[in-house]
Amino acid sequence: MSLCRRGAGTSHGLDSRHTKMDGPQTDRKIDVDFAAPDTEPKPHVELDDILVQEIGQFGKYQLRSFLLSVVLVLFVAWSAVEYVFTTARINTRCLIPECESDPTDFSPYWLANAVPAGSSSGSFDNCQRFANTSAALRIVESTTFSNLFNRDNLQPCAEFVYENTHSVAYDYGLACDEWRRSLIGTVRTFGTLTALPITGFVSDRWGRRVALTINAFNTAWLGVTRYWADTYLGFMFSEFFEATFGSGGFSCVYILMMELVGPKFRVAAGAAMNTCFALGQVTMGLIAWGVPNWRNLTLALYIPQFLTIFYYWLISESIRWYMSKGRFDESEALLRKVAQVNGKPISEKSLEALRHTAQEKLRISAVEAEKRGSEPWLIVQVFQHKPILIRCLISPIWWITTTFIYYGLSLNAVNMSGNRYLNYIAVAAVEIPGFWISYFLLDRIGRKPVLTGAFWLCAACQIAYIFVPTDLYAVSLTVYLIAKCSIAMVMTAVYVYTNELYPTRYRHSLFAYSSMMGRIGSMVAPLTPAFGAQWFEELPFVLFGTFALVSGILIFFTPETLGSTLPDTFEQAEEIGNKKKTVL
Repeated sequence: MSLCRRGAGTSHGLDSRHTKMDGPQTDRKIDVDFAAPDTEPKPHVELDDILVQEIGQFGKYQLRSFLLSVVLVLFVAWSAVEYVFTTARINTRCLIPECESDPTDFSPYWLANAVPAGSSSGSFDNCQRFANTSAALRIVESTTFSNLFNRDNLQPCAEFVYENTHSVAYDYGLACDEWRRSLIGTVRTFGTLTALPITGFVSDRWGRRVALTINAFNTAWLGVTRYWADTYLGFMFSEFFEATFGSGGFSCVYILMMELVGPKFRVAAGAAMNTCFALGQVTMGLIAWGVPNWRNLTLALYIPQFLTIFYYWLISESIRWYMSKGRFDESEALLRKVAQVNGKPISEKSLEALRHTAQEKLRISAVEAEKRGSEPWLIVQVFQHKPILIRCLISPIWWITTTFIYYGLSLNAVNMSGNRYLNYIAVAAVEIPGFWISYFLLDRIGRKPVLTGAFWLCAACQIAYIFVPTDLYAVSLTVYLIAKCSIAMVMTAVYVYTNELYPTRYRHSLFAYSSMMGRIGSMVAPLTPAFGAQWFEELPFVLFGTFALVSGILIFFTPETLGSTLPDTFEQAEEIGNKKKTVL
């Protein structure tokens, strides 16, 4: 036994001493030399090392997976924002029984005598009319129209005439009930909040692919059933349940792609996924333009999504998920498949080292989980580190602002003057340059300049939009598009920046906290048209501008993270941006 221990550490010495020994002794020496490497530490190999050095960071296999993901992201975008058109505001006017003809004309020649003018040129009030000068309803000749109504006495509509029947506003009688109409979008967005824990549980328990397929299929069948919704509550609950059990698809496919591509292409792949989401909104606007009736539009958007059931067989499971569950045979088989499709060799030694590294991580995680019970709660640790506490108070405001403006601008685009479909398509398409401008600037001028500049540019555009005359359509649309492009830049940058502000051990929890708080903005955004109808028309843009201005100011209270190594501890996170000390 002593010879074996010495041999493990001094094999060269043993070679020199035992070359003259007899056969049996020499045989024993050979056995010792072969056993020695087993006691040496195995190399530390991560999945990223294999992607970079062996099978390729973005080869044919990743490209095929990305193209499959593109189709799914398009479907996700359709279902995420279809309520913009299915619940859209419809122009209405009061029914004037004493003057109407059969069939009813929405804009008859006598309308200016019976209904007040609207806020824009050539429009009419949607919800009020002039009172009749007589208590009796009567049909009169055109020469008496000017004398029939008392222009000093306004009264609400008893019945309505709708310009079209394209949205649920007609079916459910929501002519001037902006709060009930807008509430549908808020309820749906609340469903996306409840979807997070459900999707997270399924994804961690049964895998990303299972969670993806379940979400996608639930979206398809729950969306189609909404075609038969004949009541307001039935429609609203259909939106909620679809969002709750189907809106987690984007996060699933996003994680699958991020875990499959190498680090060099990871940020670009994320920007490309966001680009595909914007393209999905564009195509949805085109489909809505061609199929304006909400019931037919629902079928057109959701029936094709039944194809997603095949994604269980078309798309692969996450390699990292397999390893996190100790299913190393399956992870190694998938890595061999990726290498084969990419035309790259992969060594068995690398796979063995990767398995050893993953097993060691699982062992360490189990040990840390046992120790964690004696640690203070996360919220206590945050309060013990003032810089981290400040970031935890500020970063949710960025997220609330970003989602509030991002979704608010998309929703209000259909209420602008001009063609609502073209407006929406333009507002969705302008996100694409915003994503990529942010992508190219973040590593060149820093995170803080991009975020502050984009927030303030957005705020300036909101203020300008308020004062642009409504008849200057091209100018107002240009200002609106610049604002949307700016908030799209923020959307990309805030993901990166928030991740870099927190230590590794608690990064996921603190990032999720900011993201969850951001849902407040996306839930309030659908109500902004009702805000404008209730108080004054420009109120949504006053709110957008104020939030963007304040969020831009708050960026100055957090450090620049460009060039800093991701911190592992609270102490290291506190030192980010401190030029006098080095962040390790």
